[in-house]
Amino acid sequence: MDAPAPLIYDDDTIEGILRSVRVVAMVGASPNWVRPSNFAMKYMIGKGYRVIPVNPGQAGKEIHGETCYASLGEIPGNIDMVDVFRSSEAAAGIVDEAIGLAEEKGIKVIWMQLGVRNDEAAERARAAGLEVIMDRCPKIEYGRLFGELSWSGVNSGVISAKRPKLA
Repeated sequence: MDAPAPLIYDDDTIEGILRSVRVVAMVGASPNWVRPSNFAMKYMIGKGYRVIPVNPGQAGKEIHGETCYASLGEIPGNIDMVDVFRSSEAAAGIVDEAIGLAEEKGIKVIWMQLGVRNDEAAERARAAGLEVIMDRCPKIEYGRLFGELSWSGVNSGVISAKRPKLA
């Protein structure tokens, strides 16, 4: 069996998505502060996004001040992007649910986290008019494209090889 082709995304595409979306449904969000989904959720909230957690085991509870829902369909209002923090296999059902809700909820983007890739589900989403990013983290991409080092746990601002201008 051949390995899947590498995923290459244009920086302008990723930056465009990160600039245009405001409401993100994070499927697989965890209340456990050491889990990557928790850290990514907190980071994205800090950047001005509204991140709505989706986790059936936490439905009705709050994570970072947002009510957690059991499914995308239970979220009131619009969702710009669905961020999938689940396995590649589980992504298929999540994508299908998002496709079914896209018009009603205004979903424009499916984003599958690092290590999450489902090419068949991605094709179905694209055929339904959704933009798809796989095997990337919006937190890392935000830090990379907007001049931060936060993806490595360091928030020191912009790094430059240029010497500062003396006043």
